[in-house]
Amino acid sequence: MKVPLLDLKAQFATIREDVLAAVNEVLESQQFINGPAVQELEAQVAAYSQCRRAVGVSSGTDALLCALMALGMGPGDEVITTPYSFFATAGSIARTGARPVFVDINPVTFNIDPSGIEAALSEKTKAILPVHLFGQMAEMDPIMKVASKRGLHVIEDAAQAIGATCDRRPAGSIGTVGCFSFFPSKNLGGLGDGGMVVTQDPDLADKLVVFRDHGSKPKYHHHYVGGNFRLDTIQAAALVVKLRHLDGWSARRRANAARYDAHFADLPAIRRPQVRNGAVSIYNQYVIRVERRDALQAFLKAEGVGTEVYYPISLHEQECFRDLGYRRGDFPHSEEAARTSLALPIYPELSDEQIAFVASKIRAFLTEPAAA
Repeated sequence: MKVPLLDLKAQFATIREDVLAAVNEVLESQQFINGPAVQELEAQVAAYSQCRRAVGVSSGTDALLCALMALGMGPGDEVITTPYSFFATAGSIARTGARPVFVDINPVTFNIDPSGIEAALSEKTKAILPVHLFGQMAEMDPIMKVASKRGLHVIEDAAQAIGATCDRRPAGSIGTVGCFSFFPSKNLGGLGDGGMVVTQDPDLADKLVVFRDHGSKPKYHHHYVGGNFRLDTIQAAALVVKLRHLDGWSARRRANAARYDAHFADLPAIRRPQVRNGAVSIYNQYVIRVERRDALQAFLKAEGVGTEVYYPISLHEQECFRDLGYRRGDFPHSEEAARTSLALPIYPELSDEQIAFVASKIRAFLTEPAAA
């Protein structure tokens, strides 16, 4: 049996005709930039996220970058974030000229540990950028409390978390802005790159619209230096179709996670994902932690099981951030996660038999070391 990490063809087969019809409508209209589907998707994502406005952009990375630029981040500013995330989190901060300031993660949830934020504050701090990693929201209440006390913006990196909630509040709806990614592998994935910024502030949304189009309003009049951050109409059209299925897909991911949990319940060598009380995860990834991670990954590959390491190098150890002055050992929980974490297949179309196969191979590796 072969079990890929992700099977986008299986999902496409269930919605093929609807997606093709939506894309064909865009082709017939020839409105590839800012066509009607963009506004339709923005309205639907705003409502889905319980936000007043949503602004479509060209990628999850550009969602972060556009938000940071619109909020005025620049040289001399500091933005607090996590060292355990995809590169775009800290990379977008650095691209504005601001300095990423890292705070270690909670080792149970992989998300930034709010208890470490106050110690990282300085007179230069302008914002906090928590990441809702692997589909579970960060602890937003203590983060918002610190931000409110210091007058800081909060930018939710919800690239992996559209549809996740905490105490019934959706990802992206709590901070100053929330940033989504529609990269094809996401729970809500497009036909290529795409993203969205959501906010409760209509004036900020208007500013984001200007920033996504080279800072131009009206045309050829530039009050800001923005970027080309527009969301293509074809992407929006496909995403409108897919959004109708998102809750069902996320529910199946949770069901698949529960099946893995049951298979691994008697294996203390595996640290399973833990969801905080009051939180609902969308399981963008199902990430276990295990010693001999690299050997297990190699074994599973040989057995036909796809896996991925998110992320093998913490951001504070990346070569391009050497001048920030961090060293190995500064963020031990992030470094341990980088050493021991392994993502297993969790996509909605997985069968019970496939999950049982993956679990059986992991059990064999852990209980019969000689076979590995």
